[in-house]
Amino acid sequence: MVSSWPPRKCGIGTFAEEAMEFIQKREPDRPTYVISHTDGRGENVFPLIDVNRKDWYRPVVEKIQELDPYAVHFQHEYGLYNHVDGRGGSDMNARFLKLLQRLKGWPTVVEAHTVHGRMKEHEEQFIRRLAGLCNVLIFKCHYQKWRLDWTFSVRKWDRPRNIVIIPHGARPDRRIPIDKVEQVKAEIGLGELRSRHVIGLVGWIQANKRWDIMTDMWDGVHDEIYRKTGQDWLLLGAGDIRDPNDRSEFERYVNGVKLLEEKGIGHFYRFTPRGDIYYKVMGICDFVVLPSIDETQSGTLARIIALNKPYVTTAPMEGLTAQTLESGGGLLFTNKQMLRDCVLRLAEDEGLRWDLGFKLYRYLMDVVSWDVIAARYYDAYRAADAEVHEGTPIDMPPEF
Repeated sequence: MVSSWPPRKCGIGTFAEEAMEFIQKREPDRPTYVISHTDGRGENVFPLIDVNRKDWYRPVVEKIQELDPYAVHFQHEYGLYNHVDGRGGSDMNARFLKLLQRLKGWPTVVEAHTVHGRMKEHEEQFIRRLAGLCNVLIFKCHYQKWRLDWTFSVRKWDRPRNIVIIPHGARPDRRIPIDKVEQVKAEIGLGELRSRHVIGLVGWIQANKRWDIMTDMWDGVHDEIYRKTGQDWLLLGAGDIRDPNDRSEFERYVNGVKLLEEKGIGHFYRFTPRGDIYYKVMGICDFVVLPSIDETQSGTLARIIALNKPYVTTAPMEGLTAQTLESGGGLLFTNKQMLRDCVLRLAEDEGLRWDLGFKLYRYLMDVVSWDVIAARYYDAYRAADAEVHEGTPIDMPPEF
């Protein structure tokens, strides 16, 4: 696997680490290796990618040739492989494409994490070249593929035949039984929330995760829930900053939670959203609010699904909306009043929370469990291997 990798604070790195765990689990006797950026660490991890170098791809190619793998699985996001020259000019991922060109003798699978429904011109050009250079190209959502058919037809380009849809995986082994929630609160140092109903704002705190939309209205919403139900709900903001450039937004969002904390109706909990603690914090919430304003896919949503937590999120918002419609496990809002109404509905209706949670359970087990996703990865590896070594072309049908 070629990807960013922990300890880097990177959603793709965290994704790759979890994906690799289940890839290894499916075929434990098959050796697996990771080629990462220079800050990656761990067993069988080769930290070779330094995008500050013009030829950063050369040591990657050499190591892959040395390992001679059955398949090479790339995690792709534009920022991970972007080389910027001394004048500040981007190569627009040209060197990533050059890397693929030099690996024509090895089966290659590229998992694209950023595929917008309406692309910029340079993204259209990149996806076209990417699809032509790799054996299998993985998109996360069906809309990304059928929208691409339209984009390419307008330009009179042939539709790529090697695109498969494999959703963002979610763990099937981290659900927390309802009778264990209070115990988990104590385990992670949140015993003070004992017996409180909790709404969660959980995950990396970034400029695009607009916590303020929720915190600004929570005082009034809290009081209305109490009047209608007699229940004293609390808004939990939990996470940490990832991008130093988001420092001002991070402080603003956290300060909004702390003002609520002073009133006894909110609480801020700082932790690194990675590993078991991430699931435990999410697991103590009755439901989760994910007010993202710029996201094609979300690792936070994957954890919400893993824990079968009802949720409220922004629409229309690419992958967030797609998975909400497909799973039936969340409510969507497009303005502040809708967000307020959705939060009130979930807080006031325990039956609705159970219904949405069960739909997420079925979606998890049938569609996005990492066990299911790992099996589909191996299908992609076999198809790529057959194309390279047996000359069997990949010919995936269109969505519509």
